[in-house]
Amino acid sequence: MFKKFDYSFLFAAFASFAASVGLWFLVNHDYGVYVGLWVPSILALWVGVRVVVLAADTATNRKK
Repeated sequence: MFKKFDYSFLFAAFASFAASVGLWFLVNHDYGVYVGLWVPSILALWVGVRVVVLAADTATNRKK
């Protein structure tokens, strides 16, 4: 189900979340909120890439 590039997006989102929590508690609340906003952006980009890849796969399968 998942492809290799899926894991890189999931890792980036998890790393951003972990960094956000660390910044929130250890450095500054505002920095934590800023980095925390990256998580949904990374996941939205992942969905967009998946749609493009699935559309390309579907178009390739239709030609066969």
